[in-house]
Amino acid sequence: MSETALPKDDLVPPADAPAETPTAPAQRNGNGLAIVALLLGAAGIAAGGWGVWQVRHLEAGHQAQSGQLEALNAQSQILKQSEQQLAARLAQMPAADELEERRRLVAQLQGDQQHLSQRLETVLGASRKDWRLAEAEHLLRLASLRLSALQDISSARALVQGADEILREQNDPGAFAAREQLANSLAALHSVTQPDRTGLYLKLAALREQVVQLNALAPEFQNQGESLFGLTADGDGPSRWSQWWEQISRYFRIDFNADKNVRPLLAGQALNQVRLTLSLALEQAQWAALNGEPKVYTQALDEALSVLLSNFNRDNPQSRVMVEQIDELAKQPVSVVTPDLAGSLSAVQAYLERSHLPAEEARPAAPASEETSP
Repeated sequence: MSETALPKDDLVPPADAPAETPTAPAQRNGNGLAIVALLLGAAGIAAGGWGVWQVRHLEAGHQAQSGQLEALNAQSQILKQSEQQLAARLAQMPAADELEERRRLVAQLQGDQQHLSQRLETVLGASRKDWRLAEAEHLLRLASLRLSALQDISSARALVQGADEILREQNDPGAFAAREQLANSLAALHSVTQPDRTGLYLKLAALREQVVQLNALAPEFQNQGESLFGLTADGDGPSRWSQWWEQISRYFRIDFNADKNVRPLLAGQALNQVRLTLSLALEQAQWAALNGEPKVYTQALDEALSVLLSNFNRDNPQSRVMVEQIDELAKQPVSVVTPDLAGSLSAVQAYLERSHLPAEEARPAAPASEETSP
């Protein structure tokens, strides 16, 4: 044995030491076991809850995955249908060689169409020019017709102006002669005044309406002196003779110095006939005013004046005013001397003929001296 071994006496407690109680360590061991058991139970409950949560989470994920799988299946079905449709369309598509042939034909067709459109524009350009020039000639013919038939200065002026605008649009030096003639015609048309035929017609119509109200004026005797024979009363009042003469003088008068031509009083059918004659004369003047017939217009107004002067007294205010109005209307012109548009029409027609000729024929011939010169 080694020297460090303790003697057995040292392991035996002394006699006077108090004895140790074994209950305290037993209580500590029981409390620790209880705490350990509680911790184990709590851990078991937590482990069970976590397991339940995991199970539910897995179920929810499984359901979501199943929904996604269904959606993917639906999309796959749609893709399959689209693929089938595309396959059917691809089956209907022609082959590559056929597509190339068609592309070549389309390019050739586009080139032919472009060439045809260029030729059409060229032809239409020439045709449009011819149409416009023909329109200018038609406008001049129409203006000449309006002047000869209706003496319509305003319309003829507008038509000639339109023909000149068409020639100006051509921008052709060869149209100088034609435009010069048109300028002369326009100057002549501007120098002529258009008669107011509509105004004359309406004024004559107003006179015809006054004819219906025209009445004959009864002649009146105005005595400036005293009663005949100077019958007066000697007393305070009039005598029997003066009263009797005053009653008789209401029915007839005797004028020994009358120098006026007293016309018979028109009444009844005679007055109606005079009114009808006057109305017909004014109606004839209306027709002459509208048609530009100065001779007929003057004769009709002269006849109306003759009817008024021969059947109505000058003291009648209605007939006097009507006579003054007819005299004023008789001075108004109903026709004018229209200018001749034949020169302008001939110049435009000559320009049309030159425009239709080829360039070599339309070019003026060279002088003989230039041809014979070396």
